[in-house]
Amino acid sequence: MVVEVNDQNFAEVKQSNLPVLLDIGATWCGPCKALAPIVEEIAAEYEGKALVCKVDVDEAPGIAAEFRVRNVPTVLFIKGGAAVDKSVGLVAKATLVEKLNALL
Repeated sequence: MVVEVNDQNFAEVKQSNLPVLLDIGATWCGPCKALAPIVEEIAAEYEGKALVCKVDVDEAPGIAAEFRVRNVPTVLFIKGGAAVDKSVGLVAKATLVEKLNALL
């Protein structure tokens, strides 16, 4: 299950003991829409092993500002409250899975 994240609940997400995949996008972004089903698949496959989250930059500008996100989609990989890796643009599922596996 993909967790919807906003500026108010993001502190809880950063405190997760699990690695976090944070998909930062926007409703008006075509590549973001194309990435959504990939993120959904990863969420199902990694349930209990990683926290998979989605944030809309228009609804949570604080998160985008905190990580200096300039382009969407951007996928951040967070461990211990800090971003340790990222992927920008529409990328293959294998790329995201490889980066997430590195945090497990």
